[in-house]
Amino acid sequence: MERIVYDRMAELDQQHWWYRARREVLAALIRRRVRPPAGARILEIGCGTGHNLAMLGQFGDVEAIEVDPAARAVAEQRLGRPVGSAPLPDLTGVPERAFDMIASLDVIEHIEDDAAALASIARRLKPGARFLMTVPAHQWMWSAHDVVNHHHRRYSKRQLKALVDASPLKLEAIGYLNSLLFPVAVAARLAGRITGKDDSDDKLPPAPFNTALERAFALERHLIGRVSLTPGLSLFAIASAT
Repeated sequence: MERIVYDRMAELDQQHWWYRARREVLAALIRRRVRPPAGARILEIGCGTGHNLAMLGQFGDVEAIEVDPAARAVAEQRLGRPVGSAPLPDLTGVPERAFDMIASLDVIEHIEDDAAALASIARRLKPGARFLMTVPAHQWMWSAHDVVNHHHRRYSKRQLKALVDASPLKLEAIGYLNSLLFPVAVAARLAGRITGKDDSDDKLPPAPFNTALERAFALERHLIGRVSLTPGLSLFAIASAT
């Protein structure tokens, strides 16, 4: 990702509606479908500025990896201990068969060889342990946001399923999130293309709008893992190690 993306992440990840609501939705998904054991050893690969670490810490003892030095420094302050720097797909130095849960949240789309990334992650999981990933959905939604974030792709549900099915992991659940706001996002994306004002979409909205968007997205915490949501901006997959 470009430097400005990490800088904006550090500035906004405790205020912006997307970060705040997504943490609530993902926590609900982990409770319902991942269900790590008590005292789980958890690894987040690609933790960025560490904005998900406290949420993941509800479920066990969290370790983290981040390749960007500045973002890693912020994450280390939040975690209170060192954060690793081993990149995907190699994960050099990360122990094998060691973790009860691994999370890569909007990370795999940054990796050119996503198949090699999943194979490497699978080797780090204990037998029966689970991997949770989220990725951006719908290649036709490609925008300046994807360019500045150095994405290699956005995924269809079929593509994400095929990726997991071809890996050493066993797919347990797949679905959309950020569905309730999807029509608004599509309209905004199309308007940007028509007007030529396509941008990275990461500015903090005015406070009332930010709150409204957060509440709308966070409503999905009541649904995620219980029912299949309609198409959304993101996809999740949960898979287990054999």
